[in-house]
This record gives sequence, structure tokens and C-alpha cells, in this order.
Amino acid sequence: MTQTSPLTTAQTGVLVLLRLLIGWHFLYEGVIKLYSPGWTAKGYLLSATYMESFFHSLASESMISTIDTLNIAALLIVGVALILGFKTQAASLIGVGLLLMYYLAHPPFPGYPLGPAEGSYWIVNKNLIEAAALLVIFLFPTSVSFGLERFFAKKEIQTQPN
Repeated sequence: MTQTSPLTTAQTGVLVLLRLLIGWHFLYEGVIKLYSPGWTAKGYLLSATYMESFFHSLASESMISTIDTLNIAALLIVGVALILGFKTQAASLIGVGLLLMYYLAHPPFPGYPLGPAEGSYWIVNKNLIEAAALLVIFLFPTSVSFGLERFFAKKEIQTQPN
């Protein structure tokens, strides 16, 4: 008995495209931060408008170098995993966590000052939308169809009746 995919080829293709685009975005952000010697998350964290004490503690002198390294590493790992199609469910969850941290530092909530943004937002911004897209990738994994996980997937052995 063989297992069939509940998704059509077109649906799987669109989900793979979404996974690759988000992977590229994460990878690019990680590479840019890695190769920008003066980059630090300190300014972003210190300008947090929500949960200020938590984000300010992450920006402290004793924490910021670790936070910067973890941020870059998470961006690179999530990006590479999504692009290659390897451990995409774990990468999706890590990506969701990272994006929710970005969202909570500067949420577009009514009554809160708008943080660094590329437009005007109200409750929903691009970080929240990308986090939701990663949840879709988590729930509908495509790496067995198109990705390195295809080579590690368990294959069912078909037996012929005697």
C-alpha cells in the first residue's frame, strides 16, 4: 500500500515556493547581518515599545553579543533549512519564535508608538504575516516532496500477493 499526498501537485508547488521564498528572506537577513561588522540588535531592543524591561535586558552589555550571535545563527539556520528542505518543521518553529520576538518588541498595537517599520500597520505587520506563513509550512511540510528530506524518508515496501 502506498501513501498518497493529500495535496495536489499545484498546491505542493506553491507551498514549496513559499518555503523557498521565506528561506531566502531568512538566509539573506542572516548573511547581511553576519557581514556587517557594526551590526547589532541593541538599538532595536532598546527602542522596544512593548515588554520593554525584557527587551532592554537582552540589550544589556552582558547579553548583547550573545543575542546578536544567536539572532544571526537562527536566521542562517532557518534560511538554509527551508531552502534545502531539511528539518523544515523545526526550522519553521524556530522562525516563528524569532518573528514573534521581533513582533513583540515593536507591535503595531493601538496606543503604542510605531517602531521601525516600512509602512503603517495596525495590529498585523509583516512579521506576524511571515510567522503565520511559517505555521503553514510547519503544518504542510513539503520537504519530502522537494528537499533533502526526500532522501531520508521511509519508503514503504510493496509486496505482491502470492
